[in-house]
Amino acid sequence: MTDFNRRDAFGLAALASGAALIPGGAAAAATGQAASSPSPWRRGYDGQRIADLGDGRFLNPLIGGDRPDPAILKDGADYYMTFSSFDSYPGLTIWHSRDLVNWRPRGPALTRNIGSVWAVSLEKHGNRYFLYIPVKASPKNDIYVIHADSIDGPWSDPVSLGLHDHIDPCHAVGEDGSRWLFLSGGDRIRLAEDGLSTVGKVEHVYDPWRYPDDWDVEGFSPEGPKIHRHGGWFYMITAVGGTAGPPTGHMVIVARSRSIHGPWVNDPGNPIVRTVSTQEKWWSRGHASLVEAPDGSWWSVYHGYENGFWTLGRQVLLDPVRWTADGWFRMTGGDLSKPLPKPKGGQGGPHGQPLSDDFGKPLALGARWNFFRPGPAERDRVRVDGGVLHLKASGKAPVDSSPLLLIAGDQAYEFQCDVEIAPGGTAGLVLFYDDKLYCGLGFDEKRFVTHQYGIERGRPANPHGRRMMIRIANKRHIVAIHTSGDGGRTWQRFDRGMEVSGYHHNVRGGFLMLRPGLYSAGAGEARFRDFRFRAL
Repeated sequence: MTDFNRRDAFGLAALASGAALIPGGAAAAATGQAASSPSPWRRGYDGQRIADLGDGRFLNPLIGGDRPDPAILKDGADYYMTFSSFDSYPGLTIWHSRDLVNWRPRGPALTRNIGSVWAVSLEKHGNRYFLYIPVKASPKNDIYVIHADSIDGPWSDPVSLGLHDHIDPCHAVGEDGSRWLFLSGGDRIRLAEDGLSTVGKVEHVYDPWRYPDDWDVEGFSPEGPKIHRHGGWFYMITAVGGTAGPPTGHMVIVARSRSIHGPWVNDPGNPIVRTVSTQEKWWSRGHASLVEAPDGSWWSVYHGYENGFWTLGRQVLLDPVRWTADGWFRMTGGDLSKPLPKPKGGQGGPHGQPLSDDFGKPLALGARWNFFRPGPAERDRVRVDGGVLHLKASGKAPVDSSPLLLIAGDQAYEFQCDVEIAPGGTAGLVLFYDDKLYCGLGFDEKRFVTHQYGIERGRPANPHGRRMMIRIANKRHIVAIHTSGDGGRTWQRFDRGMEVSGYHHNVRGGFLMLRPGLYSAGAGEARFRDFRFRAL
């Protein structure tokens, strides 16, 4: 479970009273913040936007920030969801909800770096939970399985299934009780009864529907199959058109069969979800799953890019579903740009988590903080003691120091921290896409280190010595940096402004997002105090 400090408890009290859940424009006025335009969202912890509007409606995104390839599980009255975590570890954070709209992180299922984690399958079979995990890794890609008797773990060590040529597994159980993994490209393979190994060979069972040649897409790329059984049919939901690239490329198609063994017949209404114009709010919508709400209504979760904010990664969306008289289903949320009625029933509650951290309790690794591409002993670098995060130095710069990162889901925000270095050390704050594309500010004893475009851009004199406060504001891709040498009483603007709208997948690749974080490099250890995050 996620640990909470006193600041978190204060936030929970504010949420319970409704004080923290006010429209964005009013929130800005109440806190003295400037708002360029009223926000349609309500605000939660640290001013972060939340989907639940408090009037029986919600507004996407369901969870802000990079939550790609949602894998959702209904388990009685509980809903669990996790997402592709790529090179972030601990990874595969499990989120929990009772009403499909308000979600809280619990903890990570995957703690050991096995490669870049792509779209997983989260399942419960009997009394055991399973995660089937595809990874991009050297020397071979693979698909692993982990299992647990409780959703909160402990989860088993990863077991290789020896599937090196496919991604995006989906666990499914046939009408005869047989267990299968459906895979990218319309393929599948049988699982052993315990779900921990495969039986036989991969077989091709489905030829996905193909879009017209004059549509603007990235590539055919049939991936992300999800199998659902409803009303005497098995439904296979597939993503085609490529995950990013043109905003109109990614889409959702459906086929169905009376048997898990086929034949599969494509929906004559395909595609059932697709962005058709660059004017829409959400781009590249795909990787859909179905889920039943507490009131018996049906919904779909999938991901999409927010128009103008590729940097936030693929965010998770919730779309109402209607079953047709002939046994197909249709999404009814349109382009998801407007509020929609919430699912009825279920128990709501606070949404999300604070991103601010006073380091008063052990670091919430996997729930709040993640390392980027960590080594086997990365956890040994971290110690929290008396309100101080001690982070041992690693590497020479953010590129090789495995920084500690957060997922921020707002279009504008700022974060700050008190940073102290040891002799020979370098540390600072970053906006980090990956090890080749990041920006921010660090310092050593004598000079600042300016990071931009993933390279060092300048080293002006450091007037503050080995301890200072740094604040970075990202206001809809316009970045400003300030420093303070007197504990935050006065601030000086750093003479390097930046524009970061190009720090995203369609420029760099990698399917990631631009994330705020901390790094410690060089020698010794850096000490971080009072990390504060605020959505603007």
